[in-house]
Amino acid sequence: MKNSLRYYSLFLMLLSLAFFGCKKGDDPQPQKTPEQLATEALTGTSPTTWVVEGGGQVTRNNIAVTNTYQNFEITFAANQSSRTYTTTSGGDIFDNSGSWSFVSNDLTKIILAGNKPAAGPEISFTRTGSDLILEFSIVPPSSGSIEKIPIPNAAIAGSYRFTLKRKA
Repeated sequence: MKNSLRYYSLFLMLLSLAFFGCKKGDDPQPQKTPEQLATEALTGTSPTTWVVEGGGQVTRNNIAVTNTYQNFEITFAANQSSRTYTTTSGGDIFDNSGSWSFVSNDLTKIILAGNKPAAGPEISFTRTGSDLILEFSIVPPSSGSIEKIPIPNAAIAGSYRFTLKRKA
């Protein structure tokens, strides 16, 4: 009787170990698409603000214009239904807010929607750690299109490079 009780207890213990020891493996996370990864480069997992302050730089035609944009900030956000941006101290080239989209078939370039000169041209972006580089060109109006493009665009035409830092 003692032996059968011992075997029964041992059997229950082994059964308990087998039952509780067999943990269901964690479900693997689904692989992110290239577009999701590119979106996260700009927005992180929630809206992300990028600033000049704290070591960023701005150049126009390879000449430093950081002082003009020293308080510049751009925040990128994205969710299932929209992609938006807001700016602070964008001067004459950035709208205060709008939407953004990827250039078709190129997840390293975006287009901002809006009315100011930075809206429309393709903007190349590169993300390295806590740095984001935005590069784009504002083309001066041709003599035949001067009626279509406001004169201030001619004064700010050039190739821009914004080296931004992630705001803490």
